[in-house]
Amino acid sequence: MAEEGYTEDCMKLYSWNVNGLRACMTKGFADFLKQSDADLFAIQETKMQPEQLADKSIFDGYHIYMNSAEKKGYSGTMILSRKEPISVTYDIEGDDSHEGRVITLEYENFYFVDAYVPNSKEGLLRLDFRMQWEDCLRSHLQKLDAVKPVIYTGDLNVAHEEIDIKNPASNHKNAGFSDEERAKFTELLSAGFADTYRTLYPEKVQYSWWSYRFNARANNAGWRIDYFVVSNRLLKHVKDSVIYTDVTGSDHCPVGLDIDVA
Repeated sequence: MAEEGYTEDCMKLYSWNVNGLRACMTKGFADFLKQSDADLFAIQETKMQPEQLADKSIFDGYHIYMNSAEKKGYSGTMILSRKEPISVTYDIEGDDSHEGRVITLEYENFYFVDAYVPNSKEGLLRLDFRMQWEDCLRSHLQKLDAVKPVIYTGDLNVAHEEIDIKNPASNHKNAGFSDEERAKFTELLSAGFADTYRTLYPEKVQYSWWSYRFNARANNAGWRIDYFVVSNRLLKHVKDSVIYTDVTGSDHCPVGLDIDVA
């Protein structure tokens, strides 16, 4: 039984780091979007400006929200939404990088946040920036959560536990699996949020990203760094959390969430 304020209407939500939307368009993105029948579709690393979105016909039926980086061909987020949101905000307080990393949509019963979390880079050269950015992001999510529950998704650029990465020992202290990044994700979860996939599947091994090097995808030498995170009070409304490992077109595969909140 859904608690008061929620309806028994299962929404299909998706997230995909496409590693360049124009490139992914030539590798099956439109087909996956169509078959997904998504209510909300979050995209990361669009690597494009709004004016470069020439053919919008594949997005028929969706409202389009883009947050592009000032630096062309870099970063960028986008959300496709069947339903027009109450409000739309871009970026987060405290982040002046203009890298197009966050979009927040407000609906009647929840907030939907799409993020492309900064990569700490080889040698953890950008770790300090990443740590400050994540503090700002967590503050943003907590402020939203104080008003209504949150669904947070995207490429979070961290494999949280050893089960989330094929080779934990050799990657310890590397970007995406450093102690600092993993602790930040723990801090977020401790602030009242849940990793939907790991909550439902505590021992299941699946990955969402594979390096283009070393034949990593064929060998399934991957990382789980793409997530659907929800406010704890939404967990009972989650029907499934899915990783679509068979979908190609990017070095990431899509992830999905089925949830009864409309």
